[in-house]
Formats: sequence, C-alpha cells, structure tokens
Amino acid sequence: MKPEITLPKDEKGVVALIKENACLRESNAYLEEQVEWYKRQIFGKRSEKIVKNLNESQLLLDGFGDLENTTPEEKQKVPAHDRRKSNRDGKDKIQLSPDLPVERQVIDIPEEEKVCSETGKPLVKIGEEITLKLAHKPGSYFIKEIVRPKYALPQESSGGIKVASLPEGLLVRCQADESFLADILTKKFADHLPLYRQQEILSREGIKISRQTMSLWVNRVGLALEPLYKEMVSQILASGNVFIDETPVDMLDPGKGKTHQAYMWVMCGGKQKDPCYRVYDFYTNRKHANVEKILQGYNEVLHSDKYGAYEALANAKKIIWCPCWVHIRRKFFEAETGDPDFRAWALRKIRYLFMLENVAWARSEEERLRIRQDIEIPIIDELITKIKSRLVDGKLLPKSKFREALGYFCGLIPHLKNYTNHAFARLDNNVAERAVRPLAIGRKNWLFVGSEDGGKASAIIYSLVQTCRAVGANPREYLEDIMRRLMSHNSQKLHELLPDQWLMSYRPKP
Repeated sequence: MKPEITLPKDEKGVVALIKENACLRESNAYLEEQVEWYKRQIFGKRSEKIVKNLNESQLLLDGFGDLENTTPEEKQKVPAHDRRKSNRDGKDKIQLSPDLPVERQVIDIPEEEKVCSETGKPLVKIGEEITLKLAHKPGSYFIKEIVRPKYALPQESSGGIKVASLPEGLLVRCQADESFLADILTKKFADHLPLYRQQEILSREGIKISRQTMSLWVNRVGLALEPLYKEMVSQILASGNVFIDETPVDMLDPGKGKTHQAYMWVMCGGKQKDPCYRVYDFYTNRKHANVEKILQGYNEVLHSDKYGAYEALANAKKIIWCPCWVHIRRKFFEAETGDPDFRAWALRKIRYLFMLENVAWARSEEERLRIRQDIEIPIIDELITKIKSRLVDGKLLPKSKFREALGYFCGLIPHLKNYTNHAFARLDNNVAERAVRPLAIGRKNWLFVGSEDGGKASAIIYSLVQTCRAVGANPREYLEDIMRRLMSHNSQKLHELLPDQWLMSYRPKP
C-alpha cells in the first residue's frame, strides 16, 4: 500500500516543499556522481583519453602535419581494415653481454654407439650441435683479504715499522667492502628489496648479518654521501627550471611502537625536455615552511600541483609558478555528470594544448615560444573566458565535480600562461610525478622508515640511485666507484662525481 502524500495548503508550504525537493535532487546527483567515480576507479579504465574526432584544422601552423601523432606508424593494407605493421626489429630477442663467462657442457653418445652397426667401422666426428642457454648461479660472495707487508730494519728498533696504508673508504673500520655496500643499496633503493628480505637471501648463502647492522651501514653511507647530494641540489636550483612534488611515507615512532605520516619531497630540474637530476628530501610533516627550506630562496620557474605552499609562494611573487595542466584536465575528466557538452569542449581544447606542445618541443627555442604565443595563448584565453562565464551563470550544483573543476581552473587563471614565456618551462609536472613513482613502489615493500635520520639518509641515496636510472648508469657500479673516490676527490669539483658526469669520465671500462 502506497503511503499517502499530504500536500501543503498554503503558499509557504509549497515553496518549502519545492526547496526540499531541489535539495534532495542536488544531493542525489552528487551521490550518483561519487558512486560513478568509485565504480570507475575499481572496474573502469584509468586512461583519460576520451576526446575523439578532433577538428585539427583549427590548429593552423605550417608544417604541423599529423598533430595527434607526429611520427605516424607505418601501416599495411589488409582486406577489412588498416592494421599496424608488425615491427620485428630484434627488440624482443635476448641480448647477452660478450663478457659473460661460458661453461661448456658436453653431452656425448655412448662409446658403443660410436661404431657403425653394419660395417664395424668407427664413426668420425664431423661437427657439433651447439645450444646456448642463459643460466644462473647463486650470488657470488667472497672475502677480500687485504695483505699489507710490514718492513723494519733488523735489530734497529728506532727505525720504526713501515706498512702501506689501507685504501681510502667511505666508512672507517667497516667490515663490508664498498662493493657489498653498493649491492645492498642498489637492491633496496633501485629494486625495492627491503633489508629483511636481503637478510634472508644472505642467510641462504651462509652469511649471517643482522638487519640492525645493515640498517646502520645504510644510514652511515647516506649521511657520508651528503656532499654529493648538496651539489646536485645546487645544480637543480641553478637551472632556473624546477619541478616539485611530494608524497606521504610512514615513519616509525619507537616510543609508541606505531607509525605516523611523514613526507618525502622530490625536486627535479634542468633545461632539457626531461631533466635527469632527481633530489629527494624527507620531512616529518607537510608544513609550508618545508617547501621554503627545500627551495632555499629560489625565485624562478617552478612546476607543481595546486598544493597551498606553492600557491602561497606564487601569490607572494617569490616564484614564477607553472601549475600542472594534467591536474586541470583530470578535474574535467572526473566531472562526468555536469555539463557533458561543455566538459567535452574543455577537454578537447586542453588536448589541443598538449598536441601543440609535442610539436613545439621538436622545434628550436625561438620557434617553441612563437607557437606558444601565437597559437596556445588564444586557446587558453578562450578557455578562461568560457569557463569563467560558465561558473557564474548560476546553473551549477554547488557540490558537483563539474563545479569543482571550473573552480579549480579559475583559481589558477593568473598563472596559466606563465609557461608560454619560458622556453624550457613545461605544460605539465610529469617529470616530478614520474620521479615519485619509485617511492610509491618502494613504500609497499619497505613499509616505513625507522627514524628521521633514516629518512634523510634514504632521501640522499634515492637521489643518487634514481638519477643513475634516469641517465642510464648502473647504480651499483656508480655507488661502488664513488664510495672509493669521494674522500680523496677535490671538494671544489664534486660535480664531476654526479651520475651524468661520472658516466662520461669515470665509468669502469667493460
């Protein structure tokens, strides 16, 4: 039986009912939007590519060609459709170093079969069938015995004893060689292998080392490498083109036996399309003052998301802020239940900007700036005009993701064109976003840092290891070599030991 609906008899009651109905509709739309977002996160595609059939004739610039794909893949014609031509250039084959040792295993036929069964004559060897297989042995560990002969004049005690000095090392009186330390650091900070797992691996080889001892070695190495870390920070800030982001990590509170949330910042910089230097910094909280310490008075181009610390610096005119357009695009992508036509238009215009940037970065600095000034700025102006108008027209649900996207965009209007004035500035903050990923993978394995000193040491080692990966250097080779060199190297030329410079000058010859 349906419940009876009592209608109000006076005008005020009708008005109240209309307002209540509007409020319920608004709340229902907001909840439906949230449900759809959660369903997409769990079951849907994460890609933000949704805009199709672009009218690329609107992007007028000689020589652009195919803007969506500046290097179109070769296609072959098949009866029903165009199919991408298979590109078998050997990349899927195993490539082996010529320096790998070879162990020969001969599998011969029995001696009685080496005689012809019909004539009784012995068979003659005419060749070999050779099959190559990549094999593995357990990790090779050994004891390095350093022998230093001692010399003295016989029966002359006053002459003293002469003995060669030990090679200089990073850690004094450490029982682990630099090669072993480099292996531990590479496994932890490049391969995300926690110390407790490394301890188990070593124990299977008959080597017993406690996690506390390995943790102490990691912290001591990290703090000893701080001069190189500071040199890399100086190089990044001197570039005038910085990318920054932060991510939470857990830190152990020994007194309580629990963890609390700390933060690791990452800063990248350089005047290249994809700067190679990555510097990490650890703090126990997310206070705005941390950003000022990290930047050390820096006042040039800074790329970031809309975290309040960066926005405050921009509003105070302390930096030239280039907010990330990827975050802007994501806001509109998630606004599925607002104004579909307007959302599609905004995403299409933002996609134009990214397509134009792909072309601009393939040109000279002067041409890049011309493309931005002549073509990209009018697109941004059009976005600003229409989004501001749409935000104030009064037909938006106050809690909707569509209104949130419009408000997010409008809050960044004073800074949206900053990248167009600097040849090496970027439309996005993807350099820093990518540098955060190793931390996200790592914390799922090592779970937390043990102390503030441990966090700072980890940040230093992460900086060197991830920069090695960015420049294509072997982190284990690099760490082993610089740990042997650092103490005797000229302190005025520390830049020579940074991963990119080391790769050119000091990398051990194969």
